Amino acid sequence: QVQLVESGGGLVQAGGSLRLACAASGRTFSNYPMGWFRQAPGKEREFVAAISWSGGSTYYADFVKARFTISRDDAKNTVYLQMTGLKPEDTAVYYCAARNSRFGSTGWTAVAYDYWGQGTQVTVSS
Repeated sequence: QVQLVESGGGLVQAGGSLRLACAASGRTFSNYPMGWFRQAPGKEREFVAAISWSGGSTYYADFVKARFTISRDDAKNTVYLQMTGLKPEDTAVYYCAARNSRFGSTGWTAVAYDYWGQGTQVTVSS
């Protein structure tokens, strides 16, 4: 059974940092595109960042550029999201996602992803 488990969320003050991790189990996701999305209360799920199957290319939503960094460690079957300069508007549940497309293209929409974690809450206080 494929599982994606996020960790690292929590409460942080504005300007602070958090590092989210997404550990995959049940199969390897090396050579598969991975992404992070978030959903705030009353809002739709939105794209945050994605990383290509090789790790050589990364993509970010405009609102997180230069603040967030996505990376992957295929030896650990884990994807990370390093978040710095956090703002109250970054408050949301953050979800890890994986595309079931080996060597496939990276997606920017939720429908492009096949596996999802349960999410981890990030709360940024002002």
